[in-house]
Amino acid sequence: MSLLPFEAQFGAAIALDLVLGDPRWFPHPVRMMGWLCARLETVFRAVFTNQRLAGIITVLTVLVICLGLSFTGLWLANLFSPRLAEGLAILLLYTTIAARDLIKHSQAVFDALQQEGESGLGAARQAVSMIVGRETAELDRPGVIRAAVETVAENMVDGVAAPLFYAVLGGFCASFVAISPICMAALGAIGYKAINTMDSLFGYKNERYLSFGWAAARLDDAANFLPARLSGLLLAPAAFCLGLDGKNALATFLSDRLNHASPNSGHSEAAVAGALGVQLGGTSRYFGQSVSKPTIGKKRRECANDDILLANRLMLAGSALVVIVLLCIRRLSL
Repeated sequence: MSLLPFEAQFGAAIALDLVLGDPRWFPHPVRMMGWLCARLETVFRAVFTNQRLAGIITVLTVLVICLGLSFTGLWLANLFSPRLAEGLAILLLYTTIAARDLIKHSQAVFDALQQEGESGLGAARQAVSMIVGRETAELDRPGVIRAAVETVAENMVDGVAAPLFYAVLGGFCASFVAISPICMAALGAIGYKAINTMDSLFGYKNERYLSFGWAAARLDDAANFLPARLSGLLLAPAAFCLGLDGKNALATFLSDRLNHASPNSGHSEAAVAGALGVQLGGTSRYFGQSVSKPTIGKKRRECANDDILLANRLMLAGSALVVIVLLCIRRLSL
């Protein structure tokens, strides 16, 4: 019998992220996943001439290793004490959540924009370059803000909502196996994080990764399908709770959520654009080339500095609603 109910253990993992974030000294599992992906890519590219097959084998191997090591650690901890295993599970779950880091990096962009003149804009370009893949050297002030807002909106899914979605799903599955719900939650979140990390490293549509990264990209699309749509939908009531335009958030979500090259990224971006009354998407530069993307939302006004702070608040409120809904569904289904 656990000392704390699942909801309290789940909340403890979220609280750890909000308080501690991602300390650079901490041996973060995601960094270890990145190291593993890089090594296995080298190995399997050399072993298989068919690069799509090499990518598939890499994805499967990374998942087996990440889940296997996590399960083994929890199992060994459980041999000493079930409480120790649950404590380790809370710690593992905490490492899959990235709300504090997302706020930290976008706040750095906001702080730089508070400086006057070109020095502030230059610092903001540098700060936003740390969290986006596009070229930032020529972005104007609204362009920098738009990039930051888009990143917060998009990463709400893979940095917060999706790992928590799979954590709750894992906790629900504990009903069918003889494993603590919080331990299963940690395994669910770790499995998702491994998928998302592989997509971040391999999911590029360029010559190097078009074939090799196919499996990672498709698996990430499938994994984010439900969390992305749930996040976008719940951002509308979150906007209403924050005094923003919840009605327009819902309308923009319904009309513009597919205006994105990714099947999942546009859902939360559309809701945020509608809530703020700004337009996201459009033309950006990647690797020296301009890439025209569909716009998301109607441009009622130009992006302003405070939109970064509002996007962060929306991300937190929307994520809180996602957690509440998921935990309520789990509790009602038990």
